[in-house]
Amino acid sequence: MRTTLIATLALTAAALVTSPAQAMPRDPTWSAAWATAMQRPTSATGNWSTAGFDHQTIRQTIRLSTGGRSVRIRLSNQDGTKPLHLTGLTLGERHLTATFHGSRRTTIATGRTITSDPLNLATTAGEQLTISLYVDGATGPATFHEDGLTTTYAADGNHLYDDAAGGETSHSVYYLTGVDVTDVTDATGTVVTFGDSITNGHNSTVGADHRYSDALAQRLRTRRLGVANVGITGNLLLSELPCFGAQGVSRFDRDALGQPGVRTVIVEEGENDIWDSEHNFGCGVTPRVTAEQLIGGYRRMIAAAHAHGVRIVGGTITPFKADYMEPAEFARAEAIRDQVNHWIRTSGQYDAVADFALAVGDPADEQRLDPAYDSGDHLHPNDAGYAALAAVAAGTI
Repeated sequence: MRTTLIATLALTAAALVTSPAQAMPRDPTWSAAWATAMQRPTSATGNWSTAGFDHQTIRQTIRLSTGGRSVRIRLSNQDGTKPLHLTGLTLGERHLTATFHGSRRTTIATGRTITSDPLNLATTAGEQLTISLYVDGATGPATFHEDGLTTTYAADGNHLYDDAAGGETSHSVYYLTGVDVTDVTDATGTVVTFGDSITNGHNSTVGADHRYSDALAQRLRTRRLGVANVGITGNLLLSELPCFGAQGVSRFDRDALGQPGVRTVIVEEGENDIWDSEHNFGCGVTPRVTAEQLIGGYRRMIAAAHAHGVRIVGGTITPFKADYMEPAEFARAEAIRDQVNHWIRTSGQYDAVADFALAVGDPADEQRLDPAYDSGDHLHPNDAGYAALAAVAAGTI
């Protein structure tokens, strides 16, 4: 398969390195045109993260939610086990070259994130941007985002300027954590979608950009707002499993409030805490939670958002009733979902409410997904279901 390149970016050894908490300070002149939340390496789902890369080119394509006249790239070695030495990174067929503090190579220390110098590159909302990076040595385990819903290529050797992608493929995203725009033509701030697999877009069509955040970005284009999706499939609000990212209450400051230009965060999380508890899905077991514990977690995020002057929208937990669930266990989980959703809808703690449960619930049985919106597992929406979530979310911005 051949990929059209749009510009060229080379990395440098003199790059500015910042801590994860300081990687992206709020700056009203920048908006996140695309983002994803990073996870520590795990082989539980079959990917390249634990093996890492060695003298290879990694090519990834993302879709910008908004555009501008300048662009910058954020790369993460948040969960690496050693410094990451990058030789170069390219963006597109024009082969424009950007730098990190004026140089063309860089090293990202363990646990750190870097941001490139601004590149004068005009971009537009909905545009696809292909980003390739080359490592001229062994990286060790790679910081990544597991459920990328895209096609990433890895090929031996330096292919930064080749049109053909080639090599092996993966559906995960590696090292790339954000693309920002400024001096904007189409962006005046960022809306962050924060949560679990439903925010991430699990079971939407791979490579089609049919997550609810993608549909939301389309609805917000006339509002000139970027959308940053920092959902993680399997993520929990109160617990941490090694292959599903840090607990939501812990990563909220970095992944949501740390996005440039953030104005509003839409939270959709807690479903996994409820129905996954005391079950082993191949990545460990988490304890049972109560509605009160989940509400306590939401209150922590609400307080953090308001302390940063950011609006926060509460998304209700969508239905998950399925015939394969043991009746008593489902009744326990459903009772918690009902209590949590009542609090989200009526407490007045959030600045607005996105009633996701109502948007995709079956009118004949509110405990189930509407068959028209069910991807087949009775838990995750299909493409039409994600579009329905976006319609509700857009009304809260």
